[in-house]
Amino acid sequence: MPARRTALSAATVFLICALALAGWLLGGRDHKSGDSAAPAGGLGTSPLQNPDGTKPGLAPLTTPEEQKAGRDVIAKVVTAAAGPKDGYDRNEFGPAWTDNVDGVPLGHNNCDTRNDLLARDGTAVERKDGSNCVVTAMTIYDPYTGKNVQWTKQQATKIQIDHVMPLSYDWQLGAAKWDKAKRVQIANDPLNLIPADGSQNASKGDSGPATWLPANTAVRCSYAVRFAQVSLKYQLPVTVADKQAMLQQCGG
Repeated sequence: MPARRTALSAATVFLICALALAGWLLGGRDHKSGDSAAPAGGLGTSPLQNPDGTKPGLAPLTTPEEQKAGRDVIAKVVTAAAGPKDGYDRNEFGPAWTDNVDGVPLGHNNCDTRNDLLARDGTAVERKDGSNCVVTAMTIYDPYTGKNVQWTKQQATKIQIDHVMPLSYDWQLGAAKWDKAKRVQIANDPLNLIPADGSQNASKGDSGPATWLPANTAVRCSYAVRFAQVSLKYQLPVTVADKQAMLQQCGG
C-alpha cells in the first residue's frame, strides 16, 4: 500500500506541472497578441475621481451609487440648440496638439499634447532615443473597445486622441464666439482627451452622445460623465437629445 500511495502522489505532481506549463504557454501567446481583453484592475480611473483629466483612462461606473453620482453631474449641464457649422475650421482651435497652451494641465511642459496623452494612459512606455517626450511604443487600454492594444509609432493611427466633446460640436454650441485662446484650451485640455481605437474615433466624427457612444457598453456612463465634465468646465451647453442620452447611460 505505501508503494501505491507514492505512485499516485508522483502522478499527481506530474499532472500539476503539466497543467502549469500549459497555462504558462497559453499566457505567453496571449501576451504577444496585438489586442487582448484588459486585465482586472487595468481599466483606468473613474471620471468622478479625475475631475481635471490628469489621471489615466476611463473606468466604468458600475454601482448604483456611482451611477447616481454620474447623473448628478450630468443634471447640471444646460441645453441649447446647435448652431450652424459655418466658419468652423480645425485651425480655429490652434495648431494640433500644441504645447503652447495656457490654463490647462500639461501645457508648457516641453511635450506636445498627443505625446502627453499617450504617456498618461500607456504602460511600458518607450520613448525615442534622447527624448523625454516622443512615445514610440507602449501598451494601452482602450476604453472605447475594452481591449489592450500593443501600439508602436509605426502604427500611429491605430490609437488616436479623441476629443470627447468634438471641436466642431463645441463650435456649434458656442465656441464660435470664444476668443482663440479659449478654443486652444479645450482642444488641448486632458479632461477632453481620450486615447482610443482609431476606427472608433473615425466613426464618431463630431457626434454627440445621442448619435454616437463607445462600442464598449460598460464605459458609456463614464463617457457621458466625462462629456458633462467638459461641458461644465467650459460652460458649453449640449443639445436636449444629447443630455437625455447622457442621463440614460447612467440609468436615468
